[in-house]
Amino acid sequence: MIDRIGDPFLNNVALVLLLFIGVMIFYGIIAIHDIPYKFAEKREHPHQDAIHAAGWVSLFTLHALWPFLWIWAMAYKPERGWGSAGVNLRRLGWVKARRRPLCRTIA
Repeated sequence: MIDRIGDPFLNNVALVLLLFIGVMIFYGIIAIHDIPYKFAEKREHPHQDAIHAAGWVSLFTLHALWPFLWIWAMAYKPERGWGSAGVNLRRLGWVKARRRPLCRTIA
């Protein structure tokens, strides 16, 4: 007895579609893992090689490290470095001037 499995052409189309989607998901995951490295490269980050290597490690940990790599890559800007060096935050109004001293002196 021959089992009826339906139209073989549609079965082949479904198989090709399934393989295509699987390959696209695989390449999509590899492309996503490289985004922090691209940001680090664009910003001339001093640790861009480490970010790239950590991106590959993150691939094997199911992208658990990926958000931290994003933050690490975005934290550096060539014109100002790591922080707000050279920017007067009090002048911008972001930090208020302290009126009393931080600690009291014992007399």
